[in-house]
Amino acid sequence: MSAPATPRPTTLSSPPTAPSAARTAGRLDWRVRFAILSVIWGFSFLLIKVGTEAYAPFQVALGRVFFGALALLTVMLVRREPLPRGRRTWAHLTVAALLLNAAPFSLFAYSELTIPSSLAGICNATSPLWGMALSLVALSEDRPTRRRFAGLGLGFLGVLTVLGAWQGFSGVDAKGTALALLASLCYPIGWIYVRRTLASAPGSPVTLTGAQLLIATLQLAAVSALFTTAPTSFPLWPTLSVVALGALGTGLALQMQYGLVSEVGPTTAQMVTYFIPVIATTAGVLLLGEQLHWNTPVGAAIVLVGAALTQARPTARKPA
Repeated sequence: MSAPATPRPTTLSSPPTAPSAARTAGRLDWRVRFAILSVIWGFSFLLIKVGTEAYAPFQVALGRVFFGALALLTVMLVRREPLPRGRRTWAHLTVAALLLNAAPFSLFAYSELTIPSSLAGICNATSPLWGMALSLVALSEDRPTRRRFAGLGLGFLGVLTVLGAWQGFSGVDAKGTALALLASLCYPIGWIYVRRTLASAPGSPVTLTGAQLLIATLQLAAVSALFTTAPTSFPLWPTLSVVALGALGTGLALQMQYGLVSEVGPTTAQMVTYFIPVIATTAGVLLLGEQLHWNTPVGAAIVLVGAALTQARPTARKPA
């Protein structure tokens, strides 16, 4: 929810590959943490939907980054980790905050004014497809393969299935769906930018991401002041949803993801992406009463298979 979004991850550099015994002692099994992370990010779309019942989309996004930043800054305070230094680092973090937080969080919130949270969650799953398409142009080290091209085509076929293209997209709000797809496109654009500019930036993932969310808070505070009016009331459930969206979905979840990457590696950890639309759809149907037609789960499954194929890397040939 960000995790995408996504809800997606906003890690700016990879954690250590081998955690120390002191850090792993007393932790829950990684499979349990993987399941918890999947649920947190899967429920993010439901929380956005509930939040927009009382607050403007920009305000939902603002609350999300504010409470997420508060959670990570608290961790930094406990660990006594300072904020990053250097004008260039902060300038790059400002762009990263816009692409990975402020823009997609706002777009998803606006999209859920007119589309179900389940559809927003499925649109979020297209992020790897956009990423693969962009990486072919922007990242020379990502070589195209037949499998990855097949995954790209299959993934977008899944999108058309979800939207019911054979019915002329009837019953689907085009604007809301376009906003959700645009939000999912922001993530790979942001990641390509981060990969080019901040891959070697000094600082831990918590430090860099905490600073990034702090900047996103300032960005959205300015936008909210210009385009929205301050809320006159704070209804319980929408307020709790926004707080949980930030503190859990953007703060705690990132911490958990760092631990998973450190313990089981990025390949296994990123598989959480494929559980998010399943949980988002289930939560929307069971808790919000959203309608579910056959093409939604079928199309979502096709999207996930396509996304998985685009992430496949060619295996190195063994020397003869």
